Amino acid sequence: MTSGLIHLRAAGSSVLLDARGTEVPAVLHWGADLGALTPAEAVAFAESQVPAVGPSSIDVPLRPSLLAGLAEGWSGRPSLTGAFPAPVFALADVEEPSPNAVRFTLSQGRASGGLAAVADRASEGLRVTLDLDLTADGVLRMRAAVHNDGAAPTPLASLDLALPLPGRAREILDFSGRWPRERQPQRRELAHGTWLRETRHGRPGHDDPFVMMAGTPGFGFRSGEVWAVHLAWSGDKQLFAEAQATGQQRLGGGELLEPGELVLGPGESYESPWLVAAWSSAGIDGLTARLHPFARSLSPTDPAVPRKVLLNTWEAVYFDHSESRLLELADTAAAAGVERFVLDDGWMLGRTDDRRALGDWVVDPVKWPRGLHPLIDHVHALGMDFGLWVEPEMVSLDSETARVHPEWVLGDASSLTWRHQHVLDLANPAAFAHVLGQLSALLDEYDIAYLKWDQNRDQLGGSAHLQTLATYRLMDELRARFPGLEIESCSSGGGRVDLGVLTRVDRVWPSDTNDPLERQAIYRWTSLLVPPEYFGAHLGAATAHTTGRTHSLAFRFATALFGHAGIEWDLTRATDAERAAVVRWIAAYKRFRGVLHSGVVVRGDSPEPSARFVHGVVAPDRASALFAVVSVGSTRDAVPAPTVFPGLDPALHYRVTPVDLGAAPRFLQDAPPPWFAAGSVVASGRSLAVAGLPMPLLAPEEALVLHVEVV
Repeated sequence: MTSGLIHLRAAGSSVLLDARGTEVPAVLHWGADLGALTPAEAVAFAESQVPAVGPSSIDVPLRPSLLAGLAEGWSGRPSLTGAFPAPVFALADVEEPSPNAVRFTLSQGRASGGLAAVADRASEGLRVTLDLDLTADGVLRMRAAVHNDGAAPTPLASLDLALPLPGRAREILDFSGRWPRERQPQRRELAHGTWLRETRHGRPGHDDPFVMMAGTPGFGFRSGEVWAVHLAWSGDKQLFAEAQATGQQRLGGGELLEPGELVLGPGESYESPWLVAAWSSAGIDGLTARLHPFARSLSPTDPAVPRKVLLNTWEAVYFDHSESRLLELADTAAAAGVERFVLDDGWMLGRTDDRRALGDWVVDPVKWPRGLHPLIDHVHALGMDFGLWVEPEMVSLDSETARVHPEWVLGDASSLTWRHQHVLDLANPAAFAHVLGQLSALLDEYDIAYLKWDQNRDQLGGSAHLQTLATYRLMDELRARFPGLEIESCSSGGGRVDLGVLTRVDRVWPSDTNDPLERQAIYRWTSLLVPPEYFGAHLGAATAHTTGRTHSLAFRFATALFGHAGIEWDLTRATDAERAAVVRWIAAYKRFRGVLHSGVVVRGDSPEPSARFVHGVVAPDRASALFAVVSVGSTRDAVPAPTVFPGLDPALHYRVTPVDLGAAPRFLQDAPPPWFAAGSVVASGRSLAVAGLPMPLLAPEEALVLHVEVV
């Protein structure tokens, strides 16, 4: 602490906090590094940032604090709501547990001088702690907790955190979507007022705002200054950007609580989810360069362990579970090079369709008279490990669980169904114990390495807060009981993709569509926050189940390569030529997954983003990279401009070589560029980033993958 001014610095960014005196601390600066300020320089900077007092306003300079509200003259979104009148806080204590972390303790009441000298019910009212932590990669985490030290219950309606934005941040970008077309970007001017995105699904939802960004006008993947926030929470949420006519702008968010959902009794506390924030001077890719190392640090997965190629049975067999058919599918998968076989929905007692049997997590004795042992033993004998689909948060009314314990169903039998199912109230200790017991029994009896954990409906009632915490506890308990167990988070596709669940799972399913055209855009934006090794990327059948579109094997290969690769296609019905191509594709994935799953994700700014774009992953040492040139539509020009390759070392020379994925893309040209006909070309990293290379003329909905390696 420097005379009450706290400066957090890392990786070219900094946060300067003003904790002088007894007022609630405020953020004076969040953005580019201010340098190593001396105490005198820090004070001088703080004093230089005091704004003017405007006409017809409060009679002191307006500066929203970390707990902004009406009492300090802030008429924008208040940070803490619920009690009336709104409580007033003063700074009671400051701790610095590490060089780049700080904790503020605030006590209710106005200060009468000195940090600990707090009056007006200070010993019997609310107490707030604020934690801020700037990681080595320049990611700022913020969290708040409210403690009721008083004698009376206190309702809590919201506890949001926000950061200041400079006036030059005049555009905002966030996301919406639907099933199965998640994370679709939407951009607008940051005008006066509040741009508020709320989700009330009991999960983030397919229309999750995901990451909210504010930036300089026209900011892109590789250009512009950008500030961003994400809420690491898997329940209801709100993200917002606001610009007041008084001149202040903020970006923030918090858990969305329903009226009356949380009332803090005496001695009780509420801790908010982490608000994750990042700043970049190099466009959206600069945010990704900070967020990916942070996301990797949260995950329980050992980064040194290769991500196994898996085959999921869903779009191969759906509910038609036949032991002989699945054994044949396992044989075909192993022959192709698959390393994990995942049995999807349909294995449970009486589960013949999506209208029954959820909640009964026992193996169906009719479909599986010898249990799952024959299939699992066969899968292991083929050198693969075994995964199983579950949906622990849900229940069917047509199940033994619901018949015996109707009180475990959230709502009642007449409440709305979604995919013909209800929500199991995991906040009920008995229901929680039932699910934990049945899943533990499965994992005790069978050698299951991987659970595909689904969540196929919105909650639509009950406490999303309690249900989300119970789901977290269930995941945590299973991982504690079964070390080494991997979990995939699926939520009818991409309805639960966030850094809250990523601390507990090894993989997320970004969308239920395997249509590669849809997936290209979904991956492009999912990878803003989620590193490629954490999102499933599956090779589907030629005609997509969700859209009916048909795509070439080459386009499907190129799309599914850039993630945690898998297959969701009945390979027993593929031709011999297609299976041989799949073998080559899997071999290419295994060859390149070391780079794909550890490198820096880059995306080019295209003059025609609706027709053509480039993305890639560059190795940490920039000695190699893998790029995809993607044609998603028809270009304006017959011969488009050369494609540039960002992220390489400008001083090094690289050889650029097309990658054989097992099937060649379709071209519309009389002759390719000479370098492509020759098989490779050598160019400097500077040349590739500035001038680029002319590309062969890809047909619409095709992609070319290129390996770039230092000469």
